[in-house]
Amino acid sequence: MTKCSVFIATSLDGFIARPDGDFTWLDTSAPHIEGEDYGFAEFYSSIDGLVMGRKTYETALGFPEWPYAGKRLVVLSNSSILIPPHLAKDVEQMSASPHEVVRQLELTGASHLYVDGGLTIQGFLSVGLINEITMTTIPILLGSGIPLFGPLERDILLQIISSRSYPNGFVQTKYIISHSIPAD
Repeated sequence: MTKCSVFIATSLDGFIARPDGDFTWLDTSAPHIEGEDYGFAEFYSSIDGLVMGRKTYETALGFPEWPYAGKRLVVLSNSSILIPPHLAKDVEQMSASPHEVVRQLELTGASHLYVDGGLTIQGFLSVGLINEITMTTIPILLGSGIPLFGPLERDILLQIISSRSYPNGFVQTKYIISHSIPAD
């Protein structure tokens, strides 16, 4: 069975971006620790591929350097997306359910997927496909924005595997999904 993991940062009040999608506060809210990647390189080396929504993909296209080099990336979208020629061998678009996406990737040998983007994470979580969440909480209150989590049909219990604080105030907690409780 393919493992699906989330590795993400949120504000203390649970937002992954401002209402307009801006997330520059991630870089400006606390001093950067030289040479610290908060475990991302180790996590990234453990995955076979990524699944994200169109908005997250389009944001990544705007970065100075493509952050997902060497990994297969599936963009979930019902609208057509631009795939630059230099990314054509690694990026593909699917319009399928989370279960179907995981099934298709599993058939091609994927054993560990990185699920990214608010709505995509919410969709995978709501159907029980997320196994692990690594969440770095940034010491800032945004007051409004794009939430990491949305409405759920049932409670989802998490078990803390580890928690670490950093000198700049970041707190990273790693959870596994214990199980979900059916709605009444």
